[in-house]
Amino acid sequence: MKTRQWFKLSFILIVAVAALTIYGVAQAQQKSAPLPQHPPAPGDGKNLVIQLCDGETNLEMKGVKPDERLSPDQAQTAANKLMSMWFAKTDPNVAEAWKKEMAEALAQKKGSEKAAPASQSEQDGVFTARERQVWERELAREVEYGNQIFHDDKLVGSTNGVSCAMCHPNAANTHPETYPKYQIQLQRVALLRDMINWCIENPSRGKKLDADDPKMRAIEAYIMAQRKGVAMEYGKH
Repeated sequence: MKTRQWFKLSFILIVAVAALTIYGVAQAQQKSAPLPQHPPAPGDGKNLVIQLCDGETNLEMKGVKPDERLSPDQAQTAANKLMSMWFAKTDPNVAEAWKKEMAEALAQKKGSEKAAPASQSEQDGVFTARERQVWERELAREVEYGNQIFHDDKLVGSTNGVSCAMCHPNAANTHPETYPKYQIQLQRVALLRDMINWCIENPSRGKKLDADDPKMRAIEAYIMAQRKGVAMEYGKH
C-alpha cells in the first residue's frame, strides 16, 4: 500500500475513533447525570407552598403549615389556581389547547372505549377467545390500578395532598404518544416515566418511583390507555 493510501486510511481511523469517543462520553454523561430537581418554592416557613411542575408557578396556602397535608378539596382548589396562573402567563394558543383537552377528558364517559386500530382487527382469529379474555382482564386490572394511583394523592406518595389528576384530569395533557422527547425541565431526552417522576417529586413532593415499581408500571398503563387510538409521534412538542 502506498504512503498516500496509508495516510488516508489512518486519517479515517482517527476520525472514526474520535467520533466514537465523543459519542461514548456523551452517552456516559447522559446515563450518569442525575435528573435536575426544582428546589422547593420559597416561602416564609409558616405556610405550605405548592409548586407547579414548571418550577416557576407557586401558590402559598395561607393558614396551612408547611408539613400539613391538604384535604382533597383544598388540594384541588390549589391545583386549579396554579393552572389558572399558568394559563394566564403562557401562550394563549397553548393555554386554550390545554383547556380544551382537559374539558374533553372530563366529559369523557368512564369506561368508554375507542375503536380498535385496524392492525388489531387483523389479528382476530389468531388467538382464542379464552386467551383474549385472560389478557383483557389482566390489562384492565393494571389500568384500573393506575387509575386509582393517578387519582389518589396518598397512593402516589404525595406529601402535600396534590394528586396527578388534579392538574391532569383523566390524564389530559400527558400525551404519552410524544415520548421520548427532549424535555426542557429535565434538560435531556425523557421517557414518560421520567415525567411521571418529575410530577411526583415536584407538585406532589413525593419520592420518585423505580422503573419496575408496580405503581410506575400501572400509572404508565393507565395514561397510555387514555390515549388509545392516538398515533405515536415521538419527539413532538
